[in-house]
Amino acid sequence: MLYFTLFICLISSIILTPFVKKLAFKIGATDKPNQRKVHQTIMPRMGGFAIFLSFIIGFLILRPEGDHAQPLPIILGSLIIVGLGILDDIIELSAKIKFVGQLAAALIVVFWGGAEAQFINLPFGGQIQFGYLSIPLTVFWIVGVTNAINLIDGLDGLAAGVSSIALITISAMALIMGNVFAATMGAIVLMSTLGFLIYNFHPAKIFMGDAGSLFLGFMIAVLSLLGFKNITVISLIIPVIILGVPLSDTFFAIIRRVSNNQPIYAPDKSHLHHCLLRIGFSHRQTVLLIYAIAAMFGLAAIIFSMSTMWGSIILIAVLLIALEIFVESIDLVGKNYKPLLKFVRSKR
Repeated sequence: MLYFTLFICLISSIILTPFVKKLAFKIGATDKPNQRKVHQTIMPRMGGFAIFLSFIIGFLILRPEGDHAQPLPIILGSLIIVGLGILDDIIELSAKIKFVGQLAAALIVVFWGGAEAQFINLPFGGQIQFGYLSIPLTVFWIVGVTNAINLIDGLDGLAAGVSSIALITISAMALIMGNVFAATMGAIVLMSTLGFLIYNFHPAKIFMGDAGSLFLGFMIAVLSLLGFKNITVISLIIPVIILGVPLSDTFFAIIRRVSNNQPIYAPDKSHLHHCLLRIGFSHRQTVLLIYAIAAMFGLAAIIFSMSTMWGSIILIAVLLIALEIFVESIDLVGKNYKPLLKFVRSKR
């Protein structure tokens, strides 16, 4: 039944996307070219609505249930997120309104759905209880990851592909840890996304818009939380590694904007994909390169989960150093931000 449902999700997404494309043109959910955009013609947005509809079809067929997770709050939260995204695709909502909507969706999942990280077990023994901080930290994670996926949605097929890689890893890891509910929900979202990716890969016929990037970000945030919460410090780091590409891009975007005295939510043309395009990679090469980086992060997360404590620490150190060198090499923060490279050159 599972494989049949996943096939239905894939086919539904393939069939529904052209209809959503026509609808987007009718209601004005289009993306017009400007100095920040890579595309040169008016493109239909709101493709994420097809992903969401396919996900709902799969959910209604399988009706997955979790031991400690209620699916209805997740569905309601995703409805709010998708509704918010559709409105933004049509009339471009302010950052504050989008934040309030994301906050509402996160709070529903936390208070009604019980998706709350209350403590972590330390590798050397003992626990860290989050106490009153458990709810704010959980909400911060959901809103942060939701926006991280939204921020990398700048090239054809980029957000859909990176999200698919993250969903594959999250579902596999959840299955390894015995969380069938998170694994099943992740697989449904994955197949719904892959069907849409057929139309979204370069050259794209439709964009997913905020309806898609916010929905994927929200689902990835919630499923990673459900799959790995309340376990160990090591397990807590796994979703961070899985989401290495969008989270690091967001992190360095914040540093870049703060250093330039800009609001952290101000859009710019210096994200990871912009930097790779600037140094000479083609559109397709840039997307495929970021896919490869995302896949490496996913593989690292799986290796990390199977490593000894010291092996995990060494892996994290190597990942952080490699990430910093890569960031400085492509000027992700800025041309003058090269502390590690300058240190290495000074020691020669």
